[in-house]
Amino acid sequence: MIRAANLSLLVLFPLSWFAPLLKAGLLPFFDLDSISVITGLQALWEKDVILALLVTFLAVFAPYMKTIGLALVQFRLASPRILGVLHMLGRLAMADIFLIALYIVLAKGVGLGRIETAWGLYLFTACILASLAISHVTERDRLPKRAG
Repeated sequence: MIRAANLSLLVLFPLSWFAPLLKAGLLPFFDLDSISVITGLQALWEKDVILALLVTFLAVFAPYMKTIGLALVQFRLASPRILGVLHMLGRLAMADIFLIALYIVLAKGVGLGRIETAWGLYLFTACILASLAISHVTERDRLPKRAG
């Protein structure tokens, strides 16, 4: 079950990066533009390449590499000794921080415009929460059992 959930994240994470997180517009009577993780990163690349590299690694590559690493451990294609490295990689993964920042922006709203949540926000949130849970269960199951 946990293996299947982790494997599903290998498909769902990329889908969530391209899915619309928000629809935003300057004035209530104009069409809303969709914003995704990828379009947000593209806008950042135009402004600051170094920051864009950092955010891309922390918000996209780190969580995905952690998911791949967990799958390798779960299918016994990698040693459970890499769980420590994956745990550290999970701490570097900033997808959850990105999501919290996005929720703060939503809560504050936009003065002259409007923001609507889109289905991708829920998918991205579910992927992050599932990744945290899968990581926890995998690490717990791989630790030696204590005699009680």
